[in-house]
Amino acid sequence: MDKSIVNIIKNFGTEGDLLVAGKRNIIKTFLYKTTVLNIKSFKIPILINGIIYRYFRKSKAQRSFEFATILNQKNIGTPKPIGYFENKNWFRLLDSYYVCEHISPDYVFKDLFGVENPETDTILKQLAHFCFQLHEAGIEFKDHSPGNTLIKKNESGTFDFYLVDLNRMTFHKEMDFNLRMKNLCRLTPSEYMVQVISYEYAKLYNKPKEEVFQLMWKYTDAFFNKALKKRNFKKRLGL
Repeated sequence: MDKSIVNIIKNFGTEGDLLVAGKRNIIKTFLYKTTVLNIKSFKIPILINGIIYRYFRKSKAQRSFEFATILNQKNIGTPKPIGYFENKNWFRLLDSYYVCEHISPDYVFKDLFGVENPETDTILKQLAHFCFQLHEAGIEFKDHSPGNTLIKKNESGTFDFYLVDLNRMTFHKEMDFNLRMKNLCRLTPSEYMVQVISYEYAKLYNKPKEEVFQLMWKYTDAFFNKALKKRNFKKRLGL
């Protein structure tokens, strides 16, 4: 990676424009020549994980870069990967960083929830095509949640989709019907949205639309019910 970008990373704590301040990770943007960089800082992992990432497993930053590179090669939308950087000592991984080009989307998928938008149905149908393309390429994106799909309207009036938060993926020779539907369970808790997506997906997959909808909704309903129970349990514990 360019030494100038490494120097930007070394000043990450004091420079840049804050984009996301999460509990686990921080994302900032930096102007570099004529490009806006998006740099994600992964927090220092707990001791045992730091040792594992140092010697036995690739860091989240490295996986993000490598997976983004694969997506680019397969013509699956994601911000253009630039590189990654790791601070480590002889014992463990410390902090790490993933660098890509910044995209300013028209929407993050979750922005469409609970609002009136005349473009929503069109976006949902085109998202089904994007998900089908992803699955046809054998890509199981394990964090396929509503905050991890960026949407940008292109010059032709259709929509382009970009995946972010890429460090958890599995690549298959092919994905069966069950795995495909399970992989979409995190997208939205809206039964209506699931119906629109599944009906369009069914056309591409050559299956009856109700069969596709029923299985996708089964996994979706189970996922969000489990998430709700987990949140309620934490509230009762005061966490």
